[in-house]
Amino acid sequence: MIDAHQHFWQLGRNDCEWPTADLKAIYRDFGEKDLLPIARECGVTGSVLVQSQPSDVDTDYLLRLASESDFIKAVVGWVDLASPDAPQRIAQLAAHPKFKGIRPMLQGLADDKWILRPELEPAIAAMKKHQLSFDALVYTRHLSHLYQFARRHPDLPIVIDHAAKPAIIANDSPSVEWCDAIRVLAALPQVHCKLCGLVTEAGVGQGKDVFVAYIKFLVSVFGVERLMWGSDWPVIGLAPNRQLSIYKNWLALVDHALSECKIINSESIFIGTSLRFYRIT
Repeated sequence: MIDAHQHFWQLGRNDCEWPTADLKAIYRDFGEKDLLPIARECGVTGSVLVQSQPSDVDTDYLLRLASESDFIKAVVGWVDLASPDAPQRIAQLAAHPKFKGIRPMLQGLADDKWILRPELEPAIAAMKKHQLSFDALVYTRHLSHLYQFARRHPDLPIVIDHAAKPAIIANDSPSVEWCDAIRVLAALPQVHCKLCGLVTEAGVGQGKDVFVAYIKFLVSVFGVERLMWGSDWPVIGLAPNRQLSIYKNWLALVDHALSECKIINSESIFIGTSLRFYRIT
C-alpha cells in the first residue's frame, strides 16, 4: 500500500514557517521515524512526500530525505513557476530519480486565476518535457480555473489534492457547486483526485457517514483508476473529530466507504493509481 500524500518538516529549519504555534497538535518536528511505525501497522510500505513550504530550500531538504529512504517513493516539491529561472530549476530537480511532481500552493495566492497567467507557460512546458505531474492544492473556488488550465494542457497529469477541500463543516451532504465543478474536471482523462484531507474540513459533531457521502461521489465520477488514498499525515492531526485524526482510523473509514460503494477491488486506490500517476518503479 502507498500513502499518496504525507509531509515531513523541522520547525524553524529548511525555510519551515508553517505550522504556526497556534496549531498545537502539529507544532513539532515530524520525520520518517515518527511515521514508519504508524504506517507499517497499517500495511503501508511507501509514501509520496509532499512539500509543505513554498520554498526551494524545503524541496531540497525533502529530496535529501528521499535519497536516504527506502520508504519515500516519490517527492512532490515546490518551484516558483513564475520565475524566469523555473525551467532550469525544474530540469535540475528532475535529474533526481524520486522527484516526480510540483505543487504550487494555489490555495494561498491572492489571485484565484494565477495558474492561467501566461508567464507560467515556460515552466509548465518544462514540467511536461521532464514528465512531471501537477498537484493542485485548491479550494472549490479555484476549480473552474483549474479546468481551463487542464484543457490548455491535456498532456499534463493533474491530481486534485484533498478533493479541493469541500466545505464539509457547512454541508452534511456534498454541495451542488462542489459536485458540479468536480464532475466537469473528472471528465478530463488526465485529472486525478486524492482521497485525503477531508477530515480536517469537517466540524466537531460530524461523524463518519458525512465522509462516506463525499467518497461515494468521488468514486462515481473518477472511478477507482483515478483516485488515490493518502493520509495527509501529520496535518490529519488537526481534524476536529479526534477519532478521525488517527492515521489508521482514516484508512479504515475510506475502506468502509469503498465497501459501501460495492468496490470489490480497491487495489488501484490504495496502490495502483499512485504508482502510475507518479511513475513509481
